[in-house]
Amino acid sequence: MVLRTAGGRLSLLVFLWSVAVVLGQYGWSVTYTTRSICTLKGSTVNLSSSYTYPSGTVTSTFWFIKTFDVENYVNLRNDSDYNGRVTYHSDKTNGHTLTITDLRESDSATYKFRFITDQTGGKYFGNPGVTLSVTGLLVKVTPPTVTEGQKVTLTCSTTCTLGDNPTYVWYKNGHVTTKSTSLFLNPVSSEDAGRFSCSVEGHEDLHSVEETLTVTCEDV
Repeated sequence: MVLRTAGGRLSLLVFLWSVAVVLGQYGWSVTYTTRSICTLKGSTVNLSSSYTYPSGTVTSTFWFIKTFDVENYVNLRNDSDYNGRVTYHSDKTNGHTLTITDLRESDSATYKFRFITDQTGGKYFGNPGVTLSVTGLLVKVTPPTVTEGQKVTLTCSTTCTLGDNPTYVWYKNGHVTTKSTSLFLNPVSSEDAGRFSCSVEGHEDLHSVEETLTVTCEDV
């Protein structure tokens, strides 16, 4: 599995489970490279599979997440929710890759690959598919309001687990301050007050929303 940003940079923000091999009867199968992926809103992801079949010629290949009724699978390229954001790539060894750009949190779903041959009844899709989780970044300030001299922790939070223990870039009032998993201010002073946001190193263009840290003066 390879994940790239819109600019083409390799990304390690992929949370991988064991390879899923879905075997059908009589030589039908779909193999997914990964079972689960967690990645950032606004980035680009590749979902890969390969397939086998006993005979005939493949006439159609596509990915889907929706079905309207029995045998009515919605090709992701025809899904209005993905308009202009989906690309398919095939190779000569029956590999097939789905690329989704400008990811949204609403893209979080289980994606499955389907192929159709020219043989009677020659249709197949693979379970369980690939579970994609798309997360934004959120700054959590604990506690949100502090008094000078206390300790405060800022955490860059996600709704799923990004792989490879990413390093977070921290910003105060729009300017880079440090790179670390969490930001600790101990003891905190009034000069530490401000608007904080975070991004993942290598994806600095994908910022969290800003969170305000308020520091009150100690009582005299």
